[in-house]
Amino acid sequence: MVFPKSAFSASMFFALVFLWASSATSQTTPIQPVQSEFQIVGGFSVGNIHLFGYSDNRQIYPFGVEYDRRVRGSLAGLRLDYVAELLPVVLLNEPAQYKVDGTALTTARQIQYGAGFTPIGARILWRKPGQLQPYLIGKGGILYFRNRVLSTEGTHLQFSAEFGAGVEKAISNRIGFRVAYNDFHFSNGDIGRHNPGIDLMEMQAGLTLRLSRR
Repeated sequence: MVFPKSAFSASMFFALVFLWASSATSQTTPIQPVQSEFQIVGGFSVGNIHLFGYSDNRQIYPFGVEYDRRVRGSLAGLRLDYVAELLPVVLLNEPAQYKVDGTALTTARQIQYGAGFTPIGARILWRKPGQLQPYLIGKGGILYFRNRVLSTEGTHLQFSAEFGAGVEKAISNRIGFRVAYNDFHFSNGDIGRHNPGIDLMEMQAGLTLRLSRR
């Protein structure tokens, strides 16, 4: 398991989210359910695990927007959302030089620039708006990096999958916040000569913009 040396700024981001949420004033009107939400989200990985890929020694920093729309709700207190995500910025911190299997040849680091799109996803949300709402989420999509990643004989195009859990809190009828933990996996699906794949333990926080009401 490999941990990044500089997660301080990302940790500060989480701290600011919590401070902002805790300082919010109480609502004078009840918080109403909404049909859809936008999430402005950012994240950082805190280590690597080996579930579906064997690469390690890398960190990821994605930033983008997520769209959640209710498709079914209020069944035994559960709400089911369709989820889609656009990541205009995906930064991958990896060794500056590595072997065909991704093993580092130097301690020097480099940043690989990419972007992503996730058209398929689902979220199960518990409890009512205004309460602390736990949820489970799964998403699938693609990433594209400027250079080949994970292997010298890998690919620019990668297929991504995220599975995780988090909590969301609406603090008004317009805004809220969320925090989550995800397994962020990506690999090239064997479209390249080598496909190391990687699983990153990602922490995520975001600002919720609550849109159309039910």
